[in-house]
Amino acid sequence: MHLDLNELSQLAPIFRELFKGYHVSRRDPELYAQLSNFQDQYRTLFKALGFELVCDTRGFYYFVPDLAAAAVNKTAQRLALFTFILVEHLADQGRDPIAVLDGGSLGRDELPSLLEKYRDLFIQAEVQTVEELEEKIMRRMTQLGFAGEENGVYRFLPPMHRFLDVCLSVQQDRDLAASLHSVLPLPAPVLIDEDSDEKLLQTDDPLDLTEFEEESEEDALARAIAEEQETDA
Repeated sequence: MHLDLNELSQLAPIFRELFKGYHVSRRDPELYAQLSNFQDQYRTLFKALGFELVCDTRGFYYFVPDLAAAAVNKTAQRLALFTFILVEHLADQGRDPIAVLDGGSLGRDELPSLLEKYRDLFIQAEVQTVEELEEKIMRRMTQLGFAGEENGVYRFLPPMHRFLDVCLSVQQDRDLAASLHSVLPLPAPVLIDEDSDEKLLQTDDPLDLTEFEEESEEDALARAIAEEQETDA
């Protein structure tokens, strides 16, 4: 496929956001429209760089590296654990977890009681204060495109389905185990210690997210474009 780089007017910001693990959704109208209109061209270019551009039919884009390591980093683990906690918390309150996580909202004023109720689990994530909950989990959710925050209210965005899908899968496993009279409990995810949690890591599994290679985004982008031009030549 011949690539006309003039058409890819949002190439630099799109690559920058996807490279750091951000999920582009309709909340980012210019980037989302550009990806939607030139999806094949972007996919071809990024493929040359070694990344797979994924378009989830629920309305968001993200990167999956071709060669994915098996480890899940601490940021991804924290967000996964928080999603499990939130699903259970909302169900206990009689609120529909899917309705909340699929475009619904959570007030900042709900965080203290949530932390107190699930303190033992949050300790696994090295979260012991409301400030740490906001810094290590809620802020990372907004930085990576899973939620937006305005006036003390966190509104969840379509990429939250990546974590919600796993929660629903685990719940189905629990239901199956119960129907088989299993005595083996299915515990909530346990965090493992990793050296670095600077990027949310991603693979084909919704939560199997992996670290990108140590290469600056400018160098990686320049290399991809050069390789594509050599191919066209």
